[in-house]
Amino acid sequence: MQRYLWLTLYLGGVFWRRLLAYRGDFLLGALGFSITVAARTLFLLLVFRQVGDIAGWSLPELLFLFGFSLLPRGLDHFMCDQLWELGRKLVQQGEFSKYLVRPVNPLFLLLSERFFYPDGLGELLAGLALMAYALGQLDHSLSLAQWLALPGLVLCGTLVFTAIKLAFASLAFWTQSSFAAMNTAYQLSSFAKYPLDIFQAGLRFVLTWCLPFAFTAYVPVLYLLRGDSRLLWATPLAAGLAFWCAYRLWLAGLARYESTGT
Repeated sequence: MQRYLWLTLYLGGVFWRRLLAYRGDFLLGALGFSITVAARTLFLLLVFRQVGDIAGWSLPELLFLFGFSLLPRGLDHFMCDQLWELGRKLVQQGEFSKYLVRPVNPLFLLLSERFFYPDGLGELLAGLALMAYALGQLDHSLSLAQWLALPGLVLCGTLVFTAIKLAFASLAFWTQSSFAAMNTAYQLSSFAKYPLDIFQAGLRFVLTWCLPFAFTAYVPVLYLLRGDSRLLWATPLAAGLAFWCAYRLWLAGLARYESTGT
């Protein structure tokens, strides 16, 4: 573990040095992300000019939910964004072979090429800012138990995001490229920043028990803002089970991988 921690810090530093070599591109990327978050926030503000609440959720509560949804998503982007390349081209073009000839876990080596991805850091900071603002507007303070649970809830949500990305990216071992399926599944995470109460029962079932994005924001925020812990027990279970299934799929794909021979 000590070796992998050192490698994480070292390789993350290497990635940042590469990014900062092209500062204009880095700043444009940061600006683009800021505009995206601002546009989503503005959308909520415009909606609330027409309605008083959405399924019983006030504007500050929705801002808190949106902010919280950025934390696990951002942490996943910060550490695991290279999985997109696995689904897009690494197997198809035979580039994956390089991860099998080095004395390091292939999954770790794959992820290490984008450790500390800056978009993820931006999402984390934006999420924390939105949550702090929303709590001020709600005049609501979290209990000690809720503060202690919050990091664990974020970590569980991160595992769900990573597990879904890993599972669909691993399909590339069979299909050569799984980017389209991966992107479709991941786009469902956009529902996580809204209360699941506003969706029909079938979609709620999918987002809770099939692709468990409900545990990345909605279920934790129900507990943090309303003390509703009915599904809280299932959060670590869903995260652990999702990641275990995804990792087993990764290992199965790894066992059948064949290089292009070029």
